[in-house]
Amino acid sequence: MAMVFINKAVLMQYVHSMTLLTLQQLATTLLIHFARVMGYTKARGFNVETAKRLILVSLFYNANVAFALASLKGVNIPMYIAIKRLTPLAVLIAGYFSGKGIPTIQVTLSVILTAAGVIIAALGDFSFDLFGYGMAFTSVFFQTMYLVLVERSGAEDGLSSVEIMFYNSVLSLPFLLFLIIATGEFPDSMSILFAKSTSLSFLVILILSLVMGIVLNYTMFLCTIVNSALTTTIVGVLKGVVSTTLGFVLLGGVQVHALNVTGLVINTAGGVWYSFAKYRQKMKNKLPKLMSDSEAHRK
Repeated sequence: MAMVFINKAVLMQYVHSMTLLTLQQLATTLLIHFARVMGYTKARGFNVETAKRLILVSLFYNANVAFALASLKGVNIPMYIAIKRLTPLAVLIAGYFSGKGIPTIQVTLSVILTAAGVIIAALGDFSFDLFGYGMAFTSVFFQTMYLVLVERSGAEDGLSSVEIMFYNSVLSLPFLLFLIIATGEFPDSMSILFAKSTSLSFLVILILSLVMGIVLNYTMFLCTIVNSALTTTIVGVLKGVVSTTLGFVLLGGVQVHALNVTGLVINTAGGVWYSFAKYRQKMKNKLPKLMSDSEAHRK
């Protein structure tokens, strides 16, 4: 939740989003490397074969963040969060085509309700920015792809969230360096960054952006490996309850309308319904195990 506001605050003062992403990945690489050298983590060292298997994860991840940052320049925070809430529906569809099948009826309907709320909210957004919306929808596609691949990598390759995050950051750097040079951000972005570093307030939010980016990626990869890609996206829906409310009053750029408020409420209700459905499903799965354990104890 904090990352959305921190990134928005940084971009309001520093428009070079790709350079910001490059700095986040560089900070991640150095932190994990030195943590492994000093024995603070048991993450394994760099392996070329593993890197080859994870290169798509890295490409999709960076494309997701790049398009998300670009969308924040033209989309207000409540609508940005709402559009990103389409990710569960995209993950549900991707899971079906990848052979995971269709979840329970309640899970499926809750995800559809979440998406319906986004559409209703968008109809009430009078600050509609076609470019911003396009960037946000593209970000949803790439986020779906990399979460599905992270889930598969954790299950099939036995990689921890720290290891996936390390490979992701290392593989990202060449691509990002090429991108900031090709788009013309570098070297002007660095000279502007050094000039702005004299401002304490900007320096604080920049450091917060780097640190929180690392924390967010770690927890997101961990959640995806332990649970599933779909659950990770639904968790994002639930945390949006507070961030959406704050987005209406912080950082500006929002015209409140009955449609976008109604849509966001429906969107949130879908997320709550999903959580309830998954909780009931988990309890049902536990019940046969508890009964078998009880029978074994009596014997």
